[in-house]
Amino acid sequence: QVQLVESGGGSVQAGGSLRLSCTASGYPTRRRCMGWFRQAPGREREGVAALGFYGTSYKDSVKGRFTISKDNAKNTLYLQMSSLKPEDTGMYYCAADERLSFCTPSVIWKYMGQGTQVTVSS
Repeated sequence: QVQLVESGGGSVQAGGSLRLSCTASGYPTRRRCMGWFRQAPGREREGVAALGFYGTSYKDSVKGRFTISKDNAKNTLYLQMSSLKPEDTGMYYCAADERLSFCTPSVIWKYMGQGTQVTVSS
């Protein structure tokens, strides 16, 4: 049974940094796609960053500020977030799907965690 557990969320002021972690059990992180999604109140869930066989991809608005990485030995996915803005506020979800060749955020991923809240104040 695959389980994804996020941690590291919190409240920060604009310009601050946070590092999210996602510990995966039952899903070796070296498998194809892993990524981060977020959902702000009243808005649809959106893909933020993904890491797969073909490398990394980012939502345009976070490029240069967010970095996705993983530690296969720890079976853990990370999202380093810097220069945070109020519009980055939302629930952040870790996701994984070994079926995807391209880590497309527009499709429903097979596995998703319960989320960790990120709040950025101005």
